Amino acid sequence: MAMKYDGHEVRWHRRALALKSKSILLRVSIGELDKVGSTPLYEAIIRESRKAGLDGATILRGVESYGASQKLHSAKVLRLSENLPIVIEIVDSEQQIRPFVEKLDGMMERAGCGGLIALEKVEAIRHVNGSR
Repeated sequence: MAMKYDGHEVRWHRRALALKSKSILLRVSIGELDKVGSTPLYEAIIRESRKAGLDGATILRGVESYGASQKLHSAKVLRLSENLPIVIEIVDSEQQIRPFVEKLDGMMERAGCGGLIALEKVEAIRHVNGSR
């Protein structure tokens, strides 16, 4: 089933039961200030995941983090202008996630940013469209 939302076609997948047994969590850690051109990287990733037909994605803003550079990124009052951590989580089947990872890697390369792309096997217990 498909419908229009915010100018985009949205497909409601009838794969909820299939997701329960073989799901993959794609977790992407980047900085809030990372950009592809003039677009924040986290926004570009969400848009591309929708275009790729992935079932859903969530952006989380972190309070504090460090990565490969060991530089601390923090939301403490005296550091409000810091590059806060952003985590994007996407759960879907491995067949859907794997091709998207290659596209994601290219986006991060074009952005010239550091970050982490991690995959983890998960058991999706419930994944259905709400009635509201």
